[in-house]
Formats: sequence, structure tokens, C-alpha cells
Amino acid sequence: MKIHEYQAKSMLRSYGVPVPRGEVAYTPIEARNAAKRLGGKVVIKAQIHAGGRGKGGGIQVARNASEAEQFAKQILGMTLVTPQTGPKGKLVRRVLIEEAVETQREFYLGILVDRTAGRIVAIASAEGGMAIEEVAAATPEKILREEFDPIAGFQPYVARKLAFGLGLGPDHLKAMVRLMSGLTKAFTASDASLAEINPLVITAGGELVALDAKMTFDDNALFRHQDIRELRDQDEEEPLEVEASGFGLNYIKLEGNVGCMVNGAGLAMATMDLIQLAGGRPANFLDVGGGASAEQVSHAFQILLRDASVKAVLINIFGGIMRCDVVATGVVEAVRRMEVTVPVVVRLEGTNVEEGRRILEQSGLNFTVGTGMRDAAAKVVALARGERP
Repeated sequence: MKIHEYQAKSMLRSYGVPVPRGEVAYTPIEARNAAKRLGGKVVIKAQIHAGGRGKGGGIQVARNASEAEQFAKQILGMTLVTPQTGPKGKLVRRVLIEEAVETQREFYLGILVDRTAGRIVAIASAEGGMAIEEVAAATPEKILREEFDPIAGFQPYVARKLAFGLGLGPDHLKAMVRLMSGLTKAFTASDASLAEINPLVITAGGELVALDAKMTFDDNALFRHQDIRELRDQDEEEPLEVEASGFGLNYIKLEGNVGCMVNGAGLAMATMDLIQLAGGRPANFLDVGGGASAEQVSHAFQILLRDASVKAVLINIFGGIMRCDVVATGVVEAVRRMEVTVPVVVRLEGTNVEEGRRILEQSGLNFTVGTGMRDAAAKVVALARGERP
């Protein structure tokens, strides 16, 4: 789960990380009043779950409260397109009004989980303000990396090593230790998967300040954090993903045109790979789980078909806990309920497979049967292209 910049800064501030003063505004008048309280010269920052906002016109510097109102009027309600939003962009519903800060230098600092090493890793770069992926691709030698054990926790030497690597002088060592200690505490206490400051700046007054902040949390740990769950902004999420989560389905929207409904994450990944190998592109990841009911299967199928980019659907089920006849019943119910205009390929194996196939055959509906995973993938890709399988 992601949260907005102003929410992340509020959390970091509570752990002692220095951040600029700021207020969130939902209207131009609120922006004007916030700018007055913050001293006049402020930065207006669009609040969406995507980076690169400045490149799309989503960050503006106002010299006074009147300008803050005018810039807020421009930004609020705009569809902001950045490299991370894709061409559709995101609608801006709120802005952060923040005191303007004069800076000397900018850095990147992030904390994340290295699942391969089983450790927490701190990443830093002197190329602050840029996407870390771009820095890693163009100048990987500028990426500094320090691991530490999650049980032993953060140790001050990690901050000192990164500070020296970034070229910080003795005057900033203690500040770097305090800042990284707070950032790491916020990360571990909230079960975050990412805590990022980009840029971390040295102000004109010589202070280390988090000028931007981004936090992402492990969905599987949110049951422990009611306060963080309340920060969720469903307007920033893919509507189909929100709908799927309400039915206990694991759904992620992708960019292809072949809809996939599979039981089990591993089988889902293998199915997507086979679609790619057959020359197609999956439109989604959808794992209905091992014990879904016919009703859940029906809802899953309906969600697939509400994606306008889907030109064909592949249902790939290996019946273990999930019985093939349950899947077949759910699919038939969904097809009868909806006006299905795209071809559907079904591959069933496992528990009650013969009964599942019988239900499909006797439904009177036009399903294409795949005799194996590779055959099913080839058929659905062909049908998505408008070809005969």
C-alpha cells in the first residue's frame, strides 16, 4: 500500500526526521490560507501516488499567498501525466503547501528490504532529485549500499559510512546518524517495504532536511496497523484492483490484451510467461486462490471482462483444493450474466476435471478448450489477434 507525500512526512516527523513545515489543501482558498500561515513563499506540490510530478507541472513555487492560490487553482483538478503514471495520468485532488527551502546540495536516501539477502539495505546517492533507476542504469558507481541485520537493527556506523561516501563533512555526521535512525525506526515499526527521501537536502542554513518522502507498506502486515490502513486513498488505485480486493482476489492490472484467471501465484506467473512466449502480452495477474467459491470465480471473471483492453481470456486452473467443477460453474454463471464478446480459452486439470469439462460442454456456450498450458496459451494469443487458433 502507498501513501501520499504529506502523510509520509507526517510519519517521518514523528520519528524525528526533519521535514519542512507544510499543510494539505483541497481548494485554492485553503492553499492561500496555508501559504499565509507558512510565511508567504511556498511550494505547491500535487499529491498523487507517482513520482516525476515536477516534470508534468505538478510542482510550482509561489512567492506569496495570492500566487499560491493561483497555482493551486491550476494544479487541483488537473490530470497529471508523469513517467510513472503512464499516458492516462492521475487526477489531482489535493496539494501540499510547504514552506520554500533554499538548498545547497541534494542527495537520494532510501531504506528497503533485500529479500535475497534477508536484510534491510540502505541506499544512497549524491544524485538526489533524479529517479534512482536512472542513476543505477547510467552511473551505477554512484549508488552506495549498506546492509544491516533486521534483528540487530540500525547501527550508527551505517550512517557514517554513507555520509562519508556522499562527501558529507564532519559537521553533518551526527545529523545523518539521527536522521537515518529515525528513518529506519519508521520503516521497521510500520512494516514498510520502502521508505525513500528524494531529495534529502542540505539547506542554506546547513541543516539536513527531507524535502520529499515516499513510503510503501507490506499489505500482508497491515492487519497490525489500523492507523496506516486509514491512510489508504482508493482514488489513487486501479479501480479494478480495488474491486477485486473486496472479493478476496489477488488482481493486478497490466498493459497487455490477454486476460488471465488462474489459481495459485506460481501457476499464474507461469501462465503469463507462456503467453509472452506465444507472442502475446498478459492484461493482468489474477490469482483466485486455492479455495475460491463459484461466486468468487464469477466475480473474478466479471472483473477481467470489465477491462476494455482484454481481447481474449485464458482460464487456467489446476484443481487441487480448488475443484474444477466449481471453477466451471462460476465461469458459466458469469458468462450467462454478462454479455461476453471476447473469446474464452479454458484449460482445466486436477480434481473433478471431468465434471468441470462436462459443465462447460453442456452449458451451450462457446468455449475453446486448451489441451495443455502451451496449447492454451497459443490459442488465446491467436484469438486475441483475431486469428483462428
